[in-house]
Amino acid sequence: MRFCRLPCQRATLGLAATALLALGVGAAPAASAASQVHIKLATIAPKGSVYHRVLQQIGAAIRQSEGDGATVTIYTDGSQGGEADVVRRMRIGQLNAAMMSVIGLSDIEPSVSVLQKMPLLFRNTDEIDHVGKALLPQVERNLLGKGFVAVQWSDAGWVRFFTKEPAALPGDLKARRMFVWSGDPDQVEIMKQLGYKPVVLETADIVPGLQTGLVDTVPLVPMYALATQADSAAHYMIDVKWAPVFGAIVFSRQSWESMTEATRVAVRAAADAGGRELREYAARADGEAVAAMAKRGLKVIHLNAEQERGWQAFAQQLYPLIRGKTLSAASFDEALRLVGEFRAAHPAAAGGTR
Repeated sequence: MRFCRLPCQRATLGLAATALLALGVGAAPAASAASQVHIKLATIAPKGSVYHRVLQQIGAAIRQSEGDGATVTIYTDGSQGGEADVVRRMRIGQLNAAMMSVIGLSDIEPSVSVLQKMPLLFRNTDEIDHVGKALLPQVERNLLGKGFVAVQWSDAGWVRFFTKEPAALPGDLKARRMFVWSGDPDQVEIMKQLGYKPVVLETADIVPGLQTGLVDTVPLVPMYALATQADSAAHYMIDVKWAPVFGAIVFSRQSWESMTEATRVAVRAAADAGGRELREYAARADGEAVAAMAKRGLKVIHLNAEQERGWQAFAQQLYPLIRGKTLSAASFDEALRLVGEFRAAHPAAAGGTR
């Protein structure tokens, strides 16, 4: 879930200027024992990853601003369950914040799904930014109305298909046992309808599932595959940018409002600083991750023009099944319109950036 890329009408999608911390805006007297802040934050991102470091920076900002007695506990590696579990735990107060992808966020606000669940819609991150700039302010308002505050948004790279045996076309995957995120029943139903074999797992079970043969194909962003060593069992990668993984850092509204205004400013500043780090990382991470995995034996299957057309045709086959079910017809149509609008205004950017 790389987080913090898209500008928001609020200023920048919930991000304050990092300079506020340097000027001491985040400083606040120690809270009284009765009002001490205790934040429990969960993510499926691996411990020690760049995502974990960003969360640690946010945690440090909270502790510094709230003073002695404030605590921030960060749970990594999906130790609090899948993203659907994390949302449920936030709703009942067992967790206070989370870094999660659209899979979890769509349990709260379905309209956010346009940024991840329309395969092959986006060619580059500029197109994601354009759609996000138009749609995310309303998504944030909807989240707030449902008791959640988004402080950072971004994409985490492009999903590719990692397989245990060579494959190049969508039809090649029909006989495979493919990992599907827990908490995405619509995708499971669509895959079954088209003759595929989805296997629902938590992300923590991907590598064990590959090792035991429970699954043999997993759609993952390369940086996550590298971090978890999924390539040690799935030795092939189909080089098609199927979809971006998009997500956010969110707090429960109750937890957010329990912090002082100075702390909220400090959190947004830390998120801004972390967002810049994540953007710089993500701009190169996919390529570096693939190169690193290739050195230890990953075989990258590059597509020719005919094979690329086959994937595009498959995406078009999926769209009528997604529109009105996984996504509302209005959200689906608006995303298509915005991408078309961007391409008409930037014809030279068809290949685009990352």
